[in-house]
Amino acid sequence: MSIRDMAWDVVKWKIMKERLGYTDEEMKVFRENPRNADVISKAPELANRTIVLEVMASQGCNSQHKVGDKFYFDGAGNLLTQRCPKKICVYALTASASMIFTAGELFLAGVDPNEMRFRRAACFDVGVQCGGWGRIVLELSVHDRREA
Repeated sequence: MSIRDMAWDVVKWKIMKERLGYTDEEMKVFRENPRNADVISKAPELANRTIVLEVMASQGCNSQHKVGDKFYFDGAGNLLTQRCPKKICVYALTASASMIFTAGELFLAGVDPNEMRFRRAACFDVGVQCGGWGRIVLELSVHDRREA
């Protein structure tokens, strides 16, 4: 291991401890889990990704989401509010959560999240035909941050 790699190894754990607000004991537990080291080693690559959820279908949406609207998230799954519509339905976000989690897991496992077989989900409003109000369908894609 080079001196640079050794220095980074020390610094990255200090950064994580400060970022997460861990005590020394909590940090000890965190470092004992080998998955955490693996995730941290892939964090720079994940930080260079943008997750996009695009509205593919919309009927009767009370929040006025339209086909083509896009919701942007960073690679860690944080909503990039400055790039999104002014308001976003919480039920659309609920539908997004499992897809974003799955995309992250695939990425960390070395699989292109864009190869996910089922990349679409809908808000849980069932639409007017089934006693609800409206419904939107979202499709996930993952892009290089500079391209999205």
